[in-house]
This record gives sequence, C-alpha cells and structure tokens, in this order.
Amino acid sequence: MAKRYAAPKTCDDYLAAVPEPARSTLEEVRATIRDLVPPETTEAIWYGIPTFKYKGPLLSLGAFSRHCSLFPLSAAVIVAFKNELKDFKTSKGTIQFPLDKPPPAALIAKLVKARIAENERTNSVERAAAEDQR
Repeated sequence: MAKRYAAPKTCDDYLAAVPEPARSTLEEVRATIRDLVPPETTEAIWYGIPTFKYKGPLLSLGAFSRHCSLFPLSAAVIVAFKNELKDFKTSKGTIQFPLDKPPPAALIAKLVKARIAENERTNSVERAAAEDQR
C-alpha cells in the first residue's frame, strides 16, 4: 500500500519537507520577504504552499522537482517588471528560478512593494464600495 502524503499545516512544515538545495533557497527568499512586509503580515499554507498574507494573499512560494517558484499572485506585477524578469522563466502567475539560486533581493523587494501597494489599493477600493452600499 502506498504511503499517504500528509499536507503541511504550516510554512515551517512545508519547508522541512523540501530537499536541499531548494529548502535553503526558499528559506532565503522567505527571509527577504519577511524583512520587507508590514508587521501585521501573516504566513499560512494556501493552496498547499507557503503564502504571505497582508490585506489578502500577497505572495506565495514553492519548490518543485526542477525549480523553485515565486507566485506574486498578480499578472500585472509580472508584466510591470518583465524587463527585470527577463532572466527568469515566467508565466502570468509564476516566476521560476533555479533550485540553488534565489532571485536577487533587490528584485524581490520591488515585487513585494508592488504587491503591497496593489493589496492596499484593492482593500481601500473595496472598503469605499462597501461604505457606498450603506
């Protein structure tokens, strides 16, 4: 009988199950993000991968057999930084990077700041719309 996969309950559980060198790479990306996000940001497993949440889902990260990924959870951010992401494989929802080489911290910082701004704008628009309905 095949061993049943246990889904991680925390981001630490997720990372503990990731083999090297991807674990160290994701831990470095995670530390960079933690240094940049507001203090009220939380981390959770969302859709099976570690996700930072600030006024909604902010960014996710994950390890795969041949690459690691950063998910900005915004196609607009990937488009906005397409020139700086030219050395990475991207799609509308993911930025892939080698198992042993995280993206530069300066690039991560730009992506994080852009996502924070997006979530703050979206949150204020939703709040204004809710007040208009009252």
